[in-house]
Amino acid sequence: MKEIALVLCLLLAGNSGAATGVPKARRSSHPAHPATHPASHRTHKVVEAKGDPTKDDVVEYDDPVVRAVAIEALGHEKGSVLAVDPTSGRILTVVNQKMAFSAGFEPCSTIKPFVAIAGLEEGVITRDTMIRVARRRYMGLTEAMAHSNNEFFQEVGSELGFDRVHKYDTLLGLGQRVGFGIPEEQPGSVPSSPPIFGGVARMSSFGAGIRITPFQLASLVGMLANGGTQYYLQYPRTDTDQRDFEPRVRQQLDIGPLLPDLREGMLAAVMYGTARHSYDPDGEQALGKTGTCNDENLGGRLGWFASYADQAHPKIVLVVLLHGGNRIISGPHASEIAGRIYRGLYQRNYFADADHNPTNNSFASGITGTSAAAQ
Repeated sequence: MKEIALVLCLLLAGNSGAATGVPKARRSSHPAHPATHPASHRTHKVVEAKGDPTKDDVVEYDDPVVRAVAIEALGHEKGSVLAVDPTSGRILTVVNQKMAFSAGFEPCSTIKPFVAIAGLEEGVITRDTMIRVARRRYMGLTEAMAHSNNEFFQEVGSELGFDRVHKYDTLLGLGQRVGFGIPEEQPGSVPSSPPIFGGVARMSSFGAGIRITPFQLASLVGMLANGGTQYYLQYPRTDTDQRDFEPRVRQQLDIGPLLPDLREGMLAAVMYGTARHSYDPDGEQALGKTGTCNDENLGGRLGWFASYADQAHPKIVLVVLLHGGNRIISGPHASEIAGRIYRGLYQRNYFADADHNPTNNSFASGITGTSAAAQ
């Protein structure tokens, strides 16, 4: 009798779960949560390898203040931190260089601001467009960015179609090297056709099929921070390179009219959304975007947070990337680490020093654009 009762309980529990479905977005039949993949994507087992993420890093020419604060904030997490000056493209530090210089990772929800650029530029959405994201719920761009709403961006991507999404991904530099004179950098990739699982909708909400590097993400966020100039990232690692450093413009994008809408959403994410753990009421105000998903190629979970501070006079771009098998690996947790970095830099008067010396060389001594060739 006990066995029969147990079977009945299990059957009732299964039926109860099946009856509680989440309403889908209009014209969207794709899963709402990034952790949901077919069984073939859940066969990988990731073994946590906690240790020193800075092992084998070569950092003689990194900014010592930024690096020390980033290492302290990251601790022994399996992750990487990249810091860049958005006014010049100069790399300030790379923590866990082996991970940062790898072939790339799925961008998860950090792709959403750039899908928003395409949607706004193509007239698919405006800042006031409301999209149905649940049975009795509609959402606009700011709230969709703040809460990283998948249904909203699935709908935008579906309206744009694969060809236009692919065009903007390529224009922004995905699948290409964005560094100058950085031989270890890898280009990542952009799919040539819609991903089999989820199509362009999932490509637009989770970055399915895309492989992005921390360098590409930092380059794009720097462009949002400074008003549309995409600098080549440069990592001067000799005395001569330090002394002769000059910013190099990769392309100038005419996105000024779109930026207030994007920045409002990224600010809302930090103030009360998915990145609220990075909020510091007493320090520099950051704007950012989280990303959480399962990595379909590597297995395990990814947690991203890409951000910059501050809005009026941007001084630093941070990209935090985490990878592992624990549930704590997430965009919100990555934003928490970034928050520690921002607070640590503020406590060390880093931002005040940057105000006095914007180039901060003291530590080592329709969208159209113009571009130059990378090395």
